[in-house]
Amino acid sequence: MADAGAVVFRKARLEDLRAVLELLNDGKVGNVLEQIEDPLPGMYTDAFAILDADPNQLLLVGETGGRIVASLQLTFIPGVAHRGAWRAQVEAVRVARELRGRGIGEAMMRHVVALARERGCALVQLTTNKARDDAQRFYRRLGFTASHEGMKLRLT
Repeated sequence: MADAGAVVFRKARLEDLRAVLELLNDGKVGNVLEQIEDPLPGMYTDAFAILDADPNQLLLVGETGGRIVASLQLTFIPGVAHRGAWRAQVEAVRVARELRGRGIGEAMMRHVVALARERGCALVQLTTNKARDDAQRFYRRLGFTASHEGMKLRLT
């Protein structure tokens, strides 16, 4: 079994996309499952191409032994508020179920914080599903605070 020291974090490649979708499905809480078929539906490869071409987007994966075991999406957001500060928005954080509790998620989040600092971001922000008590404890342990109430308006 892998631990955090054996995982390499890198930018996702197109061939990683199926594994990322499988990780997303493994961690769903009351949401619609991703559609994993062979070949993958174009909506995923199209979205990947857009993310891959945008320097302010990073689909990050953690790999060990040729297997993708973790992923997240990181978005760098410019802003006028807070003296023109940039923010790093973290979304869709996943670690393979059987590898949780081995430090992989913590190592991945520390990697994200380092990337955000390199880009000059003033803060790293994320939302987490209110039903995910373990995730909330995890983020608090890493120093995140529940400073705002997140709201969403579903359009589709």
